Amino acid sequence: MKWVAPTAQAQKTNPVAANPASIDAGRKIYMQRCAKCHGEAGKGDGPDAVELKLHPARFTGSSVHDESDGALFWKISVGKKGMPDFAKRLSPTDRWNVVNFLRTLGGS
Repeated sequence: MKWVAPTAQAQKTNPVAANPASIDAGRKIYMQRCAKCHGEAGKGDGPDAVELKLHPARFTGSSVHDESDGALFWKISVGKKGMPDFAKRLSPTDRWNVVNFLRTLGGS
């Protein structure tokens, strides 16, 4: 079943410019908090995912790149089975920085 953000959340605009400072900050957070499951290159192949038998999102595919910034921010904020919610763990700016970093992960 596809994980879809509520329309109002998906329509939120990213208030943080995707500049090198934001992307670098997002990369640091991603490597600390997300890479264990999603993999360093965003391919969903992190060591914890394999161990826990989870299937985390691949950030390199078009399905994620087709998502709005608001939808990605909401998903990072609320989490779902196997993925923690980061609303209380990361500031809004940190979560937007992660969204900006995710946009740099390309290819398949």
